[in-house]
Amino acid sequence: MKKTLLLLGLSLIFYKAQAQISSEDKLGTWYMYNGSHKVSEKFTLKTSFHVRYYEFITEYQQEIYRVGVNYAFNKKINLTLGSVYSIKDVSYKENLPDLYEYRLYQDLNMKDNWGHFKVKHRIRLAQRFRTQNFANKTTHRIRYGLFLKYPLSKKLTTYCFNEIFIKFAKKSFGENRTGFGFLQKMSEQLQIKLGYMYTQFNNTKSHRLQLGVILNTNHHTKQTL
Repeated sequence: MKKTLLLLGLSLIFYKAQAQISSEDKLGTWYMYNGSHKVSEKFTLKTSFHVRYYEFITEYQQEIYRVGVNYAFNKKINLTLGSVYSIKDVSYKENLPDLYEYRLYQDLNMKDNWGHFKVKHRIRLAQRFRTQNFANKTTHRIRYGLFLKYPLSKKLTTYCFNEIFIKFAKKSFGENRTGFGFLQKMSEQLQIKLGYMYTQFNNTKSHRLQLGVILNTNHHTKQTL
């Protein structure tokens, strides 16, 4: 019964989102790879690569490369330190220079369980070093995200999230992301992700389809005495 109600709720949200798309910007797409590679009992290497489009398969928007090192304090709390390199086409059919960005970030992740729901709180600090048309700019921001997962079967999981971005600037609000989708387990290491994300900015909004693969590997073998 709970699974039926959850699926009905997700269907209603998706229907509402589709209704909004007809009067808003076109549906863009994010193609994503995210990897987590355990190298010791406490340390995990995080990798990520995204290619993003303003429209479904046309109008290139951005590519993002991310790498980080994660340290687990215990089963519920872990910390990631990493860096990002990004190239963004901000023109969208206009003649504007690309935006290049190098970024440092720090993630504090806290995990919990609410009944059958798996819950993660993420607080992310970012220091952004941006270059556009030979002009350099440094900015800072903080993000808070709440992520929930619910298993529908042994191989299929649904998820939803909300994340708010706050800038250290006069106009502090950056954006707010809300999304949901499904994760299909293909093997112990590989999952396929299909989701939708709605983003509210100060003066605009966007709709994005998210298609991705998630790769988790374990290169650490416990030593027994």
